[in-house]
Amino acid sequence: MNHPAPVATADAISREEELDQPLTYGVEAFLSRDYAEREKTHLWPFVWQQAGRVEDIPHIGDFITHDVGDDSIIIVRTASDELKAYHNVCPHRGRRLIDVPPRAHHARGHRRAITCGFHGWTFGLDGEARHILDKQDWKGCLDDPARTRLSDVRVDSWGGWIFINMDADCAPLRDFLEPAAGILDPFELEKMRYKWRQWVVFDCNWKTALEAFMEAYHVTGTHTQMLRNGDYYSYSAAYGLHGVSGFDQRDATVRTKEGSSVTRTGKSGVDPRLSTYDLQNEIYTTVNNAGTTETLVNAARRLVDELPEGTAPEDVIAHWLASAKADDAARGILWPGITPEQTGKAGLAWHVFPNVAVLQGVTFALCYRTRPHGDDPNRCIFEAYAIERFPDGEEPKPDWVYAEPTEEHWGLVLAQDFSNMAAVQKGMKSRGFRGTLPNPHQEQKVTNFHRNLAQYIGMGGPRPI
Repeated sequence: MNHPAPVATADAISREEELDQPLTYGVEAFLSRDYAEREKTHLWPFVWQQAGRVEDIPHIGDFITHDVGDDSIIIVRTASDELKAYHNVCPHRGRRLIDVPPRAHHARGHRRAITCGFHGWTFGLDGEARHILDKQDWKGCLDDPARTRLSDVRVDSWGGWIFINMDADCAPLRDFLEPAAGILDPFELEKMRYKWRQWVVFDCNWKTALEAFMEAYHVTGTHTQMLRNGDYYSYSAAYGLHGVSGFDQRDATVRTKEGSSVTRTGKSGVDPRLSTYDLQNEIYTTVNNAGTTETLVNAARRLVDELPEGTAPEDVIAHWLASAKADDAARGILWPGITPEQTGKAGLAWHVFPNVAVLQGVTFALCYRTRPHGDDPNRCIFEAYAIERFPDGEEPKPDWVYAEPTEEHWGLVLAQDFSNMAAVQKGMKSRGFRGTLPNPHQEQKVTNFHRNLAQYIGMGGPRPI
């Protein structure tokens, strides 16, 4: 990985030390303008960034833009099996080639060529200059195509997502994503399509917003209504740059293979035929029709009629999933071949470094992405979207919708999450705040996040308490 990241501060934990010890990290990552500036020079230009989904640009000439900090990238489909990416800037006088419309966070459309709105320089989808007005005036200096073509950006895809990297010497995308990519490959995320997608601007740092979805430790305090139907003790673990969290049991003797994932029984001590439905129905109806699927909810509803009282929890899960799989097959949706062991290893949700969270299921995923909003470390762009498998020809085609952060637009659970973000951002500025105390078992994704950030930024790494 080629990037100019300085070594983390001497008192920060090293990469070889364990994250399960009590740690703390400072608040400069969230509040400091100097830290935000260092992100612009040390982080964003040197990481693979998720910029969209392949389905966003299905036809040759379709494009989207991706903006972060002062950089804007154009991603365009140049062939049925090829994507190209360029810096969104004209090599003549520096005008942005494609403007983002008002009240939007990106641009999308279709072009046969890319034309600068200032002096009309025109570029092909391959990035080469096709028209330069009065080119002879430069006395041959523009005859070298390297001087006039658009500046290339690395682009690749995985799991149906488009990723870009501004570092020409970066490691391949797959190397960057491992081992997360290999663990998630069985879910065939590339076969899912958008169900809905929304965005909003929050009064908090992009990391404050992202970290709200990096652990389940907050459920007891934030989503108290969910305790009626589920147990929410959890684990969290680091996987290199990335991290995973999942449901856990304080009593290891009652753990099941799939118990770490969203496809689990509900409240312990309750008939699992009933608790499985109660939990799935609550998730679906309060997480904006996401976090599970209607098929899984309906199959869970039938459990009490299809299984005898006293059926063991693992048998309830096996029957439920088999029924849902058959229901989906009848309407043209084939499930990937995922074993219980693979489901268990994949856990509940992943942090994909630096700014993406993915809560995955066998036929669905709920995803979050956060980015800085301008130069203000106290504001960010927050995006959430659901993807799902659909029968061929029945895929929805939703566009991005700006949605105020209310229960009406996002559902109860996400609105509850949103209520914490600005309050955390404000609280970290308090003279009475003595420093973070992340849970060593349940919030390792968060401390791993800051350990990896420190390798790029050169400050802010976690250290022993």
